Amino acid sequence: MKIIGVVPARMAASRFPGKPLYPIHGRPMLEHVFLRAQMYKGWNKLVMATCDEEIEQFSKSKGFPVVMTGSHHTRALDRVAEAVERLGEPVDASDIVVCVQGDEPMMRPDMIDAVIAPLLKDPSIAGTILAMHITEKSIWQNPDTVKLIHNAAGEVLYTSRVPLPYCKGEFSADLMARRIYGIFAFRWKYLQAFTAHEETRLEQLEACDSNRILDMSFRQHIAPYPHIQSFSVDSPSDIALVEEHMLSDHYWNLYR
Repeated sequence: MKIIGVVPARMAASRFPGKPLYPIHGRPMLEHVFLRAQMYKGWNKLVMATCDEEIEQFSKSKGFPVVMTGSHHTRALDRVAEAVERLGEPVDASDIVVCVQGDEPMMRPDMIDAVIAPLLKDPSIAGTILAMHITEKSIWQNPDTVKLIHNAAGEVLYTSRVPLPYCKGEFSADLMARRIYGIFAFRWKYLQAFTAHEETRLEQLEACDSNRILDMSFRQHIAPYPHIQSFSVDSPSDIALVEEHMLSDHYWNLYR
């Protein structure tokens, strides 16, 4: 079984145009993401996927393998699927494809272990999603943060940008609320089926591709991860937050 990693990125992000190459401590955000993803030792292949020449040129300048994709994709997982198809090598139905979002500059390599582990244990699972415990009300309320609801078996039931679970609007850490952290893993056959399916209504309403997976009745499981000080970049204001917390981050010190 092969494990293939793809880091999708595009310059035309609606909330923060050009953010993949925006500097964080003097290095483009994508460089942080790719170098951290490389620390996971189980890859058979790890590539960048983009439709932008700027990102292609940057990747080549750093020696990062890069695959060019179409510019029509609105969802990261569709870009990931096309990139795998363009690798020019056979990929078996049961091989695992991992999407590492390009706006997670504080990701950790053990997060990749976490999303892969359920797929190795249970062949009936189509895909997984890293689900981090929410401990702060501001994150629970932030519409840039996608929350998820799952059942007792760990199967994702719904994802939304509103505070979930609702609990009459009162937040506490005891809610065990979880947010999506941008690392997903799939068996290749299910990712192929996902990208062949048109966008669904709930996916469009919530602006979250996980809802397409749920509409297709696939079993997507959470990969639980404890709360850590790790911040995604959704808007320019997040850069200062990431830079502040990265100063005490172990992995930054490994490649700075």
